[in-house]
Amino acid sequence: MDLDLVLEGKALINGEITYAEIGISDGKIAAVGKVVRGGEKRLDMGGSKLILPGFVDPHVHFRDPGLTHKEDFASGTLSALHGGVTCVLDMPNTVPPASNVRSMLEKKSAIKKKAYVDYGLFAAVTPGCNAALLAPISVGFKIFMGSTTGNILMNDDDEIAAAMQSIARTGKRTSVHAEDDRFILKEAERSARDHLRNRPAEAERNAVRRLARFKGAKINICHCTTAETLAAAAELGFTTEVALHHLFFDVDRNTGAYYKTNPPIREPSARDALYKAFLEGKASMFGTDHAPHTLAEKAQDFDSAPGGIPGVETSMPIVMNMVRKGTISAAQASAMGSRTPADAFGIKKGRIEAGFDADLSVFDLHRASEIDERKLHSKAGYSPYDGWEAIFPDTVLLRGQIQLQGGEFCGGRLGEDVCG
Repeated sequence: MDLDLVLEGKALINGEITYAEIGISDGKIAAVGKVVRGGEKRLDMGGSKLILPGFVDPHVHFRDPGLTHKEDFASGTLSALHGGVTCVLDMPNTVPPASNVRSMLEKKSAIKKKAYVDYGLFAAVTPGCNAALLAPISVGFKIFMGSTTGNILMNDDDEIAAAMQSIARTGKRTSVHAEDDRFILKEAERSARDHLRNRPAEAERNAVRRLARFKGAKINICHCTTAETLAAAAELGFTTEVALHHLFFDVDRNTGAYYKTNPPIREPSARDALYKAFLEGKASMFGTDHAPHTLAEKAQDFDSAPGGIPGVETSMPIVMNMVRKGTISAAQASAMGSRTPADAFGIKKGRIEAGFDADLSVFDLHRASEIDERKLHSKAGYSPYDGWEAIFPDTVLLRGQIQLQGGEFCGGRLGEDVCG
């Protein structure tokens, strides 16, 4: 067999950890087995490392174009790479918003050749948007039922229904920021508790209730903050995301502007119930909702500080440390971090199987370290996870090309648009 590379070692294959040899040809996985013959080059990962499908982050805000002082596609994708993420799906609330063919193509032009990992772009759903024209150049659609950064608000039932009917014909999935804007208050805020008061859980619950008319549709509920949301969305056949900041932080311990985000971190009881549901496998996928702002912006008083938390470089390393400690299994981490988001958005990634992209992230589960915000690659310059224990990837391959080895960057800007 004519192979470019054979990777050898313990790997997660069909949900089970086993010794495997992974043959790679032309950027694709060509063969997987106990013995794969051929190959110009072989790379033995050794007994302590675990080979996983590269992670797919279905929810990032890389701020490019228009807000590149906060992040751009180069810094964002380099951060993703160092977190073991080999594909990111970028949200449309940039400047201008990616809401029509012209703005989508301008965004594609602005970010072309910047990316260190593969990417897809969401199109913002606005009244009268032409889904048929947007679908071929978009990985999916995004509806903001609640106001947030960019304020591309779409909270009218008739307009949402018309958009969903149009999107359904394209076969694409729609991710929804599910906060009913009618429940969001605009009162002054001095702490995370005030922010929670302004954006109550009822806003999330009611948004999902209003989406019930689309039961069975290809809908993804972003950044779920309550166990009730996970249950209601599952009942409707929707996929769901959870972000680590909603699983780990709460308003009584994490009060400052570093933790300000939309939807908000909630009270300890809601957080605990969400975490329990996550452990029970009731969330479909991780979505970091990586939403960086500058340190100076976050250092403002709470009311003035923008909402958003960076996490694309730290989330999966924290998850892998959970795997090391036995909190969750490697199979659950990989399903939520790779297979499910890839499947949900129709990307040929997320599995170590013949025919899939040779995106692989290799972790040494014996080598935990502390997160140092000064060493992260985002322009944000801070992380609420500073000092947390994590396992960063040892080796990362993007379509068969080694981008990271021995924890050190050794690649290039090889990222491609999954929508061409």
